Amino acid sequence: MDGITPDQARAALDAAGRARRQMAEEVGLPRGYWWGMGCGWVILGVIGDVGPGWLVAVATLVFGAGHSALASRLLDGRHRTGRVQVSAEVAGRRTPLVVITMLLVLVALTVVAALLLDADGAGHPRTWSAVFIAAVIGFGGPELLRAGRRRVRA
Repeated sequence: MDGITPDQARAALDAAGRARRQMAEEVGLPRGYWWGMGCGWVILGVIGDVGPGWLVAVATLVFGAGHSALASRLLDGRHRTGRVQVSAEVAGRRTPLVVITMLLVLVALTVVAALLLDADGAGHPRTWSAVFIAAVIGFGGPELLRAGRRRVRA
């Protein structure tokens, strides 16, 4: 039986490394997660514009609790589809950090947009800022997550 040459071993290890990186690039959250979060964002914006303060607080807590329950299952980044599940090591242990950071940035952008719209005299500034951010989340969530993961090498 012939042995494997060092060049063949290196080529095999390189191919395995490329396959692993390619699989890690495919890790993400399902598209429905992003649209669901966007819808929740708009609902919170509408409630913020038309509801009493106590309702805004309760709705925010309910949204946060619901998101936490869902996120605890999905934030490992391994459930983009039902067909493939990879190990947490391949998915990247920093994926939850990236998603939480994204959420904090999106909240800040929502507040800034609402303040700018309010200063401009727009009606329902919270709703319109939420619609804007929901569109960003729904259309760009997977791409933002992918870029964030790449940035922190998750």
